[in-house]
Amino acid sequence: MSPPTHAGRTLRDRKRDRTRRALIAAAVDLFERRGYDGTTVADIAAAADVGTRTFFSYFGSKEELMFPDSQARVRAAVAAIAARRPSDRPADVLLRALRDVGATDGGLDDMVGRLTALRLRLIRTVPAVRGRALQLALAVQREIAGHLRRAFPAELDDVGAAALVGAFVGAVTGALQVLLEDPDTHNDPEYLRQRLHTAMDDVLRPWR
Repeated sequence: MSPPTHAGRTLRDRKRDRTRRALIAAAVDLFERRGYDGTTVADIAAAADVGTRTFFSYFGSKEELMFPDSQARVRAAVAAIAARRPSDRPADVLLRALRDVGATDGGLDDMVGRLTALRLRLIRTVPAVRGRALQLALAVQREIAGHLRRAFPAELDDVGAAALVGAFVGAVTGALQVLLEDPDTHNDPEYLRQRLHTAMDDVLRPWR
């Protein structure tokens, strides 16, 4: 077994992260240049300098590759719920989770970067990507809503938790859709980050 590194991560962990990021970067580049349907898994693997079998040890399909950080969002939300303060309302916890994502490696830069802009375009134009997006969104919302309801039993029932989380996820997606379509702003991650946080504060104010 490889010895742990300064952050508790092994050399193997870091190599896997680099390969994973290389596959994502290669896919984004190829999808933008050749189109989604014009790019194969073999093309992506070759561009990342790995074999096709290696691709499938990281991602099950091209559609899955378009959503590499969905579980990271869930983990951030669950961690924020677990670390809630006595004065927190449910919406406060969700907003903190959004900010905590920005503090992780890649963080919110990934949410306002090329991959997100490309993903939003493909959701509109590629049925397979749209289907995967819907499947993941429902699973993520259900998982977060369950944790939120159990953390705030006096304030939320199943329906209320599902409605709040659905509003939160929908608001983030809608805001990013508009922000990333603006050619004057989509290349400024800090501006996008500030606008997204401001928009979410405004949208969730009635729940706070």
